[in-house]
Amino acid sequence: MLIGSYSPALVSISLFVAILASFTALDLTGRIATAQGRAKHFWMAGGALAMGVGIWSMHFIGMLAFTLPVELGYDVAITALSLFIAILSSGFALWLVSQPRLRAWQLAFGALVMGTGISAMHYTGMAALRMQPGIDYDPTLFGASLLIAVVACAAALWIAFRLRRNTPHVRLARAGAAVVMGVAIVGMHYTGMAAAQFSEGSFCGSLDGLSGKGLDNLVLITTLAVLAIALLTSILDARLEARTAELARSLTLANRELTQLALHDPLTGLPNRVLLADRIGQAMHRVQEQGGCFALMFIDLDGFKPVNDAFGHHMGDLLLRDVALRLREDLRNQDTLARIGGDEFVLLVQLADPDDALRLAARQVGLIGRTFRVADHDLQISASVGISLYPGNGQSADELLMNADAAMYHAKGAGKNGYSFFDASMNSNARKQLQLLQDLRIAVEQRQFSLHYQPKFDAANGRPVGAEALLRWTHPTQGLLMPDTFIDLAEKTGLIIPIGEWVLNEACRQMREWYVLGYTDWRIAVNLSALQFCHAGLVQSEAKALETHHLPANSLTLEITETTAMSDADASMTVLQQLSDMGVDLSIDDFGTGYSSLMYLKRLPANELKIDRGFVRDLEHDSDDAAIVSAIVALGQALGLRIVAEGVETDVQQDFLTQLGCDSLQGYLLGHPQPAEHFLKHIRQVPRMATA
Repeated sequence: MLIGSYSPALVSISLFVAILASFTALDLTGRIATAQGRAKHFWMAGGALAMGVGIWSMHFIGMLAFTLPVELGYDVAITALSLFIAILSSGFALWLVSQPRLRAWQLAFGALVMGTGISAMHYTGMAALRMQPGIDYDPTLFGASLLIAVVACAAALWIAFRLRRNTPHVRLARAGAAVVMGVAIVGMHYTGMAAAQFSEGSFCGSLDGLSGKGLDNLVLITTLAVLAIALLTSILDARLEARTAELARSLTLANRELTQLALHDPLTGLPNRVLLADRIGQAMHRVQEQGGCFALMFIDLDGFKPVNDAFGHHMGDLLLRDVALRLREDLRNQDTLARIGGDEFVLLVQLADPDDALRLAARQVGLIGRTFRVADHDLQISASVGISLYPGNGQSADELLMNADAAMYHAKGAGKNGYSFFDASMNSNARKQLQLLQDLRIAVEQRQFSLHYQPKFDAANGRPVGAEALLRWTHPTQGLLMPDTFIDLAEKTGLIIPIGEWVLNEACRQMREWYVLGYTDWRIAVNLSALQFCHAGLVQSEAKALETHHLPANSLTLEITETTAMSDADASMTVLQQLSDMGVDLSIDDFGTGYSSLMYLKRLPANELKIDRGFVRDLEHDSDDAAIVSAIVALGQALGLRIVAEGVETDVQQDFLTQLGCDSLQGYLLGHPQPAEHFLKHIRQVPRMATA
């Protein structure tokens, strides 16, 4: 019997190739597990090629490490067949471990198939020697090699399945597993080699095939190149996939943030109007299917603007956040609190009974009414809450919101710091106000306003001393409207500024006409609203109007209410002083109804006090009013101010005020407000009546 020997160097190389092939196979299973579509098939085909070449190369180098006393060679066709078997077995193994689950029977069957394939590769490769006579195999060692192949394949399949996911430190685990798998594969190979027995006188029939020096190096280099390319491609692709996954995560996070911004208020983190509308729609659908009801509570903060004005918007933002946190104190999972703009919040609450809305609304008012501690400041505000119910107060989210808004304004009108349930009449009033506002904007553009003039007379001799300009709106459908129907709306929307400038210019224009006619001692009085008085361009507007119409400054009297003048006395003092320095007359209107602060009154550069018509009206019947008027007249005279009484409607009132020492009078007894074209004709008749 021929005795063979082994090259230790090639045996070591075969072990290295087995371990490298095992590691490459494990890494490729990770790529296949995460690949999708056509890429999965690409990685499976490439993996089968690389893994099959690696296993076959380990087998072939192991055979090259074996030498006999006779010269050896390898049949090309049979050797190629052994390589094909290795690739086919590797492809089956990769397909099996890429399945979602690997049951025990699948593992056993797969190990049997793959073990048989690896064994077939080995013994087919041995057959490539074409020994004459043929190779005898020791039955025990032959059976042991088959058993080792099946067990090694079972272990390899199980390890590959367990390590196919790219978890932290997975490559280190794969490296350790590759060593175990490589040793098992080499063990199977050399056990099979040990089973081979060569008779004396045997010779190799494949000397014309693969043989010669350097064949081992060629096989080794080729195999290492294939495995290195496969391994590097897998690693680079894994990194690319990791970066792609990171970009995908970043994109998902960005989309989530965009969705958050699109559906939530950035200041408080509460749902915004868009998300609220969706939640209302869901609540309506749920009520329609399951019954029940819900309420929309429109919450508007009372006193929030003064906080912004006094402490700045930063403090206002902090307060809004605290309000949001407090309103969420008792919020249930099925309820929604939203901020829809400014200091407006909306609470959507599911109700077991409609009457529960009253208790919940009262709680919201109470929560807001508690003092807020913001940046070392104690802030006190309140809330006005409007409530609409579904079903009953609307058929859509927009209608429910609009009705809750109307109810909120009703609560504000009722004194604030409370709540109000929606009633159909509120909606009608709200629509009328909205239509009136739209008409008012058109009126400003189209100059639909006019001035009527109520004369003023000298109390002592009855001669006319001027007039007060009173605004009228000639509405295209409602006719002539008095200021009380639209001035509040103009002030709320800021339209009072352009309206006030028009009034000032028109009054000065009319006064110029009278001035040219010889009424140079008259004064035209114009009322200023609180918003006009606070407007930065007031002084410039007054100066421009006087200059445009060539009027002396003392021909104009500006009337401001006592409340307006005293609301910010220091700031008022500055503005009034500038107007006084121009020579404009200043009148404190409605004196006695506001602060009546004597300390500030003596500092104000006023020329005139105007007694409110409320005191004049009851002079004949109320001794207290008579005493108050007497005190106002005495105070004005002591301070050197002209005293004007308005609302004179009876002879008794006229006589009493004249005897007290009022300088001038106005009222329906002496003259109604008239358009400019009728004013002079009427005024020429009144003095004779006044002095009769």
